Amino acid sequence: MKYFEFNGPYWALIKAETEEQAIEKYNEIVADYDEETDDEIKEVERDYALVVHARTQSDDGGLVRTVTETLEDFNKPEADILAITSELC
Repeated sequence: MKYFEFNGPYWALIKAETEEQAIEKYNEIVADYDEETDDEIKEVERDYALVVHARTQSDDGGLVRTVTETLEDFNKPEADILAITSELC
């Protein structure tokens, strides 16, 4: 699994097998991604993605899930959103 950070038009962190799959997931859940602006997406390290995912907070500022739930969710083999800007929550 690879991890991709999108910086526009909305910030998101997505896990996927390929950049193309990450773009599909971004388009499906977040917003339309303009592929002409390649500088808006970059592959990031697994550890970085795990830390960001673990620090995801609920609307009231509390952690969304337990450590066990975080690891189970992070290690699922399917493409998914790991974190998203609070503007869309």
